[in-house]
Formats: sequence, C-alpha cells, structure tokens
Amino acid sequence: MTEIEILSKQTKDTYQWIHKLVDSIPVEKWDETPQIIESNISWQIGHLVISIYYHSILVIKGHQEDVLKHFPIKRYAELYTFNSSPKDSVGKMDITELKDHLEIVEKKSIEIINTLTPDELKSDLVPGKVEHPVAKTKFEAIDWNIKHTMWHCGQIASIKRTLGNPHKFELKKK
Repeated sequence: MTEIEILSKQTKDTYQWIHKLVDSIPVEKWDETPQIIESNISWQIGHLVISIYYHSILVIKGHQEDVLKHFPIKRYAELYTFNSSPKDSVGKMDITELKDHLEIVEKKSIEIINTLTPDELKSDLVPGKVEHPVAKTKFEAIDWNIKHTMWHCGQIASIKRTLGNPHKFELKKK
C-alpha cells in the first residue's frame, strides 16, 4: 500500500468509528451534557465537522465552495471550536443537519486524500488565517486529522457510557 492508500484507509476507518458510536446513541440524548465530561454528542459532531474541514480539506486544498455551500462554516466556528462551550451550543443546530454536514466533510476529505500525489503529501500546508497547531506538511495534517478524530471517538464513547449506553465491542471467540 502507498502512503496515500494507508491515509485514506485509516481516515475511512476513523469515520466509520464515529458513525458506529453516534448511530447507537438516541438523538434525544445528543444534547445531554454529563457534568463529569462537560460535553455532549451534538457538540462533538459539530466540532468534528469544523475540525475535519480544517485538518483534511482547508489546509490541504484551500476552501472548497462545493462543501461550503452546504453548511455555515462561520456558525460552526462560533459554536464548535475550542473557544466554545458545549452547553452553549445545545439546540443551536438541527441534529439531522449535523449528521448531513459531517457526511459532506467526510466524503470531501476522502476525495481530496485520494487525489493527492506523494510529492503533495510532503508539501507545505495551504496558508490561512490560523496556523495549524501540529502540522507543517499535508501528510502531517491528514495524519493529525485521523488522531484528532479518534480522540473525539474516545470522548463520544465516554459520553455514551455516562448516558447509560456503554459501547460493546463484541469480541469474537476463536
């Protein structure tokens, strides 16, 4: 497998984990914010929309109008970045829209990864208003997107557990 194929596969696997977790949580519980975690599923998904856009689309290929026409990026930046409060985002976005927007950025992210050349992976990020907190190259940004997304899968799994619905890995006996 090439580096691009590996990054694409890992990205797809990570996105499948998001859906495996959130699809098992009733939507009426998405805005519940357990005190111990101080986050909720709606905020986590909104945050993943904006972060996936940033880490695997914006700094890789620049703004993508075909994606931006589907969701209000400025609203996401207000509600779902590190400066926001999960409690303050409750009820601000429709859950169906959050899910749709997540799928849009996931699909575009994978599409972009699959069009990159090995040389592009080594190249600098597309410059923007905010310096990337971790990455200098496109490879590093995509790699960070995978790690960051899995970090949030862990948070989602913790929220799921506090809502009385622990994730069952369903280990298989040999």
